[in-house]
Amino acid sequence: MQNTIKVLKVETGRQPYEKTVGNDLKSLQTEVEGLIEVLCLPDGCLLVCNEEGKVNNMPPNRWAEGDIICGPFFVCADSDEGEFVSMTDQQIQDYKKQFSKIPTFAGDESQLEPTINVMEFGL
Repeated sequence: MQNTIKVLKVETGRQPYEKTVGNDLKSLQTEVEGLIEVLCLPDGCLLVCNEEGKVNNMPPNRWAEGDIICGPFFVCADSDEGEFVSMTDQQIQDYKKQFSKIPTFAGDESQLEPTINVMEFGL
């Protein structure tokens, strides 16, 4: 496991920027200001955000995967073993472009409401 990783940090109201972060739970939680939630992106990258961003009324940040991410988040790459790893320069450029537009939210978007997903596993 890499001790530090190169990520793309995305904060509310700011342009995305490259950052090196610690690759341990405490450091990752600091980056998102709370508990982490991981969303798989179509190209094998991961979006890491605050699991309770909506519940804690963090400001809406960006649209991603049909949802509104509230609070700061970052994007990193994923290893074949499922570990967080550094992004390539090309991945950083691609996601900088994707998240460069700072959206305006009206505050009444249905995606700002917290949701609970219940999954049932057969025994």
